[in-house]
Amino acid sequence: MAVVVGDGSSISKGKICSLKARAVLIDMEEGVVNEILQGPLRDVFDSKQLITDISGSGNNWAVGHKVFGSRYQEQIVEKLRKAAEHCDCLQCFFIIHSMGGGTGSGLGTFLLKVLEDEFPEVYRFVTSIYPSSEDDVITSPYNIILAMKELSEHADCVLPIDNQSLFDIISKINLMVNSGKLGSVVKPNSLVTSSAGALKKRQEKPFDAMNNIVANLLLNLTSSARFEGSLNMDLNEISMNLVPFPQLHYLVSSLTPLYTLADVHIPPRRLDQMFSDAFSKDHQLIRADPKHSLYLACALMVRGNVQLSDLRRNIERLKPSLQFVSWNQEGWKTSLCAVPPVGHSHSLLALANNTCVKPTFIELRERFMRLYKKKAHLHHYLRVEGMEESCFTQALSSLSTLIEEYDQLDATKSMPMPDVPRLSIAV
Repeated sequence: MAVVVGDGSSISKGKICSLKARAVLIDMEEGVVNEILQGPLRDVFDSKQLITDISGSGNNWAVGHKVFGSRYQEQIVEKLRKAAEHCDCLQCFFIIHSMGGGTGSGLGTFLLKVLEDEFPEVYRFVTSIYPSSEDDVITSPYNIILAMKELSEHADCVLPIDNQSLFDIISKINLMVNSGKLGSVVKPNSLVTSSAGALKKRQEKPFDAMNNIVANLLLNLTSSARFEGSLNMDLNEISMNLVPFPQLHYLVSSLTPLYTLADVHIPPRRLDQMFSDAFSKDHQLIRADPKHSLYLACALMVRGNVQLSDLRRNIERLKPSLQFVSWNQEGWKTSLCAVPPVGHSHSLLALANNTCVKPTFIELRERFMRLYKKKAHLHHYLRVEGMEESCFTQALSSLSTLIEEYDQLDATKSMPMPDVPRLSIAV
């Protein structure tokens, strides 16, 4: 779990200083953090901005949230403040955590409440990694539902990422590369084909390549804060424009191109095709089909040599095939950054506040109920001090309320559109 604060680069007296991430790395199993400190990124992270333990949370939300949360709260606050003090303009906190295990789900959501108390005016963006249905953590349905209650109450924006979607994306890239359909050349030691990312067996998941896609998502999300552009977008504008209701802050993300940073040299996608790809279900980072669901709002963050007229033309082209709520028919937020990602001429990140997340939440609730009806593994949670069975019922009620809100919005799809004049976007 990483807490990223502000921009990591700094310039002093005309000289570029060494790159340091304004981040706090937290894990109750020290092995993962030690691996980072010994890897190629060891110089990026401050070794004093780490919090680790030895025992781990035992895949138990209650241990991460209630035991390690109270144990490390003062240390976490101290390191957060130290990182925040190095920021010239603190726009938001990024929390990157997994939902299936005990530390990511428990301590990760405990951290949200700490940030809300200590920095109430600073936005909290959360990238939550959801496990696939084949997850080997038997208690992950409990951890996910308990964590989602905290996300709904204390986060400003949540970007849910599905491990299965990432795996499917890498599998498709690998298949196209091997079949020659891309007309591509794969770099030596590419994350797509390296031993860490090889798809020789289904059970061998290419974690490096999957993580790289999430990293590209965050790089595109913060591009306006790091580079110049003709139409920059502050991070607080995302929450302001894409979250009309406090709890409905789950944003479906899609990225195009999906190929990892300079791993696959391919002919650039046609600009119009790039916009079409962003709305196809194959490019979503969660299993969802936003094009056939209801939009509350949508943000398009474009990087590279793309003109404002290209952006407006594609919005007008795609708009008839997308259904927006009646009260926000022009619910588009756009951004243009002049600097493209490494290895590409242009790229696009689309963030959609869309009811297509509802099936995922319903599936998670069903997985939770299969365990909870039998009270399976419940005793592992209830033996933690401060944990009661009411915590489970409240978390379930919170998720059900969230699903009902999406149901109410979906019900408006069948209502006739009001016949009111609409402003056209000038090209």
